[in-house]
Amino acid sequence: MRRALLAVLAAGVLLTGAACDSDSDADSTGAAPATTAPSTAPSSAAPDYTANTKAVCAKLQTLYTVELRDFGAAMGRLITYREAKQKAEIAKAEAAATTELKQVAAKIRKDTATAQNPEFRAAGLTSAAKVDASAASKGYVKTVTTLPKLNSTIENQLKEWLSPVAGYCAA
Repeated sequence: MRRALLAVLAAGVLLTGAACDSDSDADSTGAAPATTAPSTAPSSAAPDYTANTKAVCAKLQTLYTVELRDFGAAMGRLITYREAKQKAEIAKAEAAATTELKQVAAKIRKDTATAQNPEFRAAGLTSAAKVDASAASKGYVKTVTTLPKLNSTIENQLKEWLSPVAGYCAA
C-alpha cells in the first residue's frame, strides 16, 4: 500500500513539475496544446498477509504454554540439582534443558514456515537460529545457576530469541 501511494505521489509531483516547466512554442492561434492523460501502469497492490500472520501468531502463542513452560521446568530441575551438587543429575538436566530449547526452535521454525509473508518466514528462521545457537553452546543453560538468576534473566533472554518474530505478532 505504501509503495502504491508513493508511486501516485511521485507521478503527481513529476506531472506538476512538467506542467510548470513547459517551454512549448504554442502557435499563436490560441489553440490549446493537445494533452494526454497520464497513463499509470496498474501497480499490483502488495499482498495482504494480515489474516495469515494472525493465524501463524496464534500458533506461536502456544510456544509459551508448552515448549517454553517445559524449558522453564527443565531449568528449574537443573538449578535444583546444581544446588544439591548432584553431578549425574546435573548432566541429565542440562541435556533435558538443551533438548527443550531445541524444541522451542523447532516450533518457531515449523509455525513460521506456514507464513505467507516472506519477511515473517525469514524472521522465524532467524529466531529459531538464535535459539538453536543457545542450545548448541549451552551458554544460557550453563550460566543460570540459581532461581533468582533465572527469574532475572529469562525475560531478556526470551526477548533476544524472539525479537525477530515479535514485531509481526505484536498488537
